Amino acid sequence: MKEALIPVLLLAAGAISARGEIVTKAIDYSDGNVQLEGYLAYDSALAAKGKLPGVLVVSEWWGLNDYAKGRARQLAGLGYVAFALDMYGKGLVTTDKTKAGEWAGQFYGSPLMATRAQAGLDQLLGTGLVDPARVAAIGYCFGGSTVQALAYSGAPLAGVVSFHGGLIPVPPDAAAKNKAKFLVIEGAIDPSLKKPAVDAFLEAMNAGKFDFQYVIYAGAKHAFTNPDADRLARINGLESMIGYNADADRRSWEAMRGFFDEIFGASR
Repeated sequence: MKEALIPVLLLAAGAISARGEIVTKAIDYSDGNVQLEGYLAYDSALAAKGKLPGVLVVSEWWGLNDYAKGRARQLAGLGYVAFALDMYGKGLVTTDKTKAGEWAGQFYGSPLMATRAQAGLDQLLGTGLVDPARVAAIGYCFGGSTVQALAYSGAPLAGVVSFHGGLIPVPPDAAAKNKAKFLVIEGAIDPSLKKPAVDAFLEAMNAGKFDFQYVIYAGAKHAFTNPDADRLARINGLESMIGYNADADRRSWEAMRGFFDEIFGASR
């Protein structure tokens, strides 16, 4: 019995040793006159062996905070090169809903949403660490809306994952330009999701023959993936709107991992 276990143990040891240090870097870049600072994360040992799939991360409307950076590190731990972009400007992070709303509001209904995200995607692709044929974008809340807009613009993405993101109306020319598969994940009791908007989104997705999945989790409000959502709700009077849901968080992350296995062609 002991002899039979040896090959298994050696395989496990090899899998562990194949992983290296998670490298993180602040990356300065710009979009026009706006100075930005993103956050890069990757596994040094895996990156030394060749180009890896890349994942762009777009934060909630609070800005590029520790939560978004933590998601980038998690993705690096799974074997991806992750870049958490900056939508607002270097150092612009808040926990105040009024300020966050002002900052996010400039992007909705504007081409700026996709072009600012594209500036971040350019940084990810420009690292030299990423296989350009295997790139995805994920986003949370405001970030979920952003990755939808980025895909509609025709950005070179294999897929996008929108976690509790507002649904962006599908532009008439999006089906012809889009290259991405969609995984859209929402909370079943998210009061920001209005039935007419959901119906219009699904109708447009079907009419345009997009490859999409639309997943809803029971008992989940807006921002259900963020463990800090309950605190943010209390300080902003948003208890009826946002809240953390551990089951929905875990399930949505696993759904993302399965989606990546599909679009990238290999489990990591």
